[in-house]
Amino acid sequence: MFKDIRSLGKESVIYGLSTVGARLLNFLLMPFYTHYLLPAEYGVVATIFSYIAFLNIFYQYGMDQAYMRYYADREKAFSTAYSSVLLTCGIFSLVLALAPGFWAALGGIGAARSNLVLYAAVILFLDGVNVLPFADLRMGHRPFYFAGVRLFSITLNVILNIVLITRFHMGIEGIFIANVVSSLFSVVAVPKRFTFMLDKEMLPKLLNYALPLLPAGLGAMAVQVIDRPILLRLSGEAAVGVYQANYRLGIFMVLLVSMFDQAWRPFFLERADKPGSVKVFARVLTYFVLALTWLGIALSFFIPDLVRLQIAGKALIHPSYWSGLSIVPVVLFAYLINGIYVNLLAPIIIAKKTKVIMFATLSGAVVSVAANFALIPAWGILGPPWAAFAAYCVMALVVYVAGRRYFPVPYELGRLGLIAVTALALCVPALAGWIDGGTSAWLVYRLSVLAAFPVCLLALGFFLPEEKEKVRALMNLN
Repeated sequence: MFKDIRSLGKESVIYGLSTVGARLLNFLLMPFYTHYLLPAEYGVVATIFSYIAFLNIFYQYGMDQAYMRYYADREKAFSTAYSSVLLTCGIFSLVLALAPGFWAALGGIGAARSNLVLYAAVILFLDGVNVLPFADLRMGHRPFYFAGVRLFSITLNVILNIVLITRFHMGIEGIFIANVVSSLFSVVAVPKRFTFMLDKEMLPKLLNYALPLLPAGLGAMAVQVIDRPILLRLSGEAAVGVYQANYRLGIFMVLLVSMFDQAWRPFFLERADKPGSVKVFARVLTYFVLALTWLGIALSFFIPDLVRLQIAGKALIHPSYWSGLSIVPVVLFAYLINGIYVNLLAPIIIAKKTKVIMFATLSGAVVSVAANFALIPAWGILGPPWAAFAAYCVMALVVYVAGRRYFPVPYELGRLGLIAVTALALCVPALAGWIDGGTSAWLVYRLSVLAAFPVCLLALGFFLPEEKEKVRALMNLN
């Protein structure tokens, strides 16, 4: 068991280097934007990229997942899947490019910004045709090449953003030009060995697997990005800008969930038929929740200090965006629930019950949309993260219940509950506001909670004998 988990951890770390590095480089743009863009301008950027993220699901329509499922016949599967995506991406982008003013007005950003729709059409095409080569790198266990391309592409994006905005004063248009160039680099850099073909036997297999994932993908992405367009309609561009800047502070939890997901899917697919695999899957979830709960507490406690950190006489995030800091803890733990959902997908995917994923994500999307419309008028920018939290809870519950029927995994519910109860008990003083955030007692309390969390779990009997023994062996104490 520990050998398999180490293998997952190794590839997670390598993929994580690219994911963490790329996202952190991209994260550096957020403080930069807060100092060079007004909240309303940043709100427009956030809204358009939300649309791009949503439309990416249409452009890719699950073909990367289908290719991974039929990887055993990789040559025929790749050429067919890539040819299909190349053709459809071209059609979709052409539709956007032929009427940019119409789409800009429909999206709520105003027809005067139609040029941004053209940039979005190019970005969508480039990202769409690149998803399969990246999937091929993952299934071929080439994480270092994967990481190198991702890191260089994002580095190029960051540099171009800074140059185009500061030196050429291109404003938000410079952001989209930088994304076009960096996406083009990724397309050129990732190897593609294919012949244009739509194999009559392979294409139906790929589509039969992929298309049921389309509603699921749309639902999952709606949970992640639908809040920006709704917030734009209900509260305006400036509110979206403030929300986006603070939402991005949850990047550290997003990074861990993303890097885990990159390695998790190949991991459980390759081990699905091995003896004892279900116990490994259950243990992975326990360790995942344990680590990310501790991290979520730490980030919730210290991100406000990071935001106010002075660099060259300026705060990391411009003070005009600080009003949204209250959403950060909710965003962090919403993504923790999302990570649990990612874990719980394994039984569903192994059993090939993709309709369950569709039902789960569409249920989450419905909850997200309803909660956003209900909470934003009353709570403002605090509404969307709570809507996401509720949506991810619904999605996780649906796949958990279905997974027990199709591919039972003995998840360690008692241990998971103990993690949650311990964390909540230790954080009661912070949640209740009993400690003044401006005093030295606040620092002492935060450090004490982080140290006490594993100690309390140890005292409560959370750790199993074999886990204690493994720790002793690693520390050379036995």
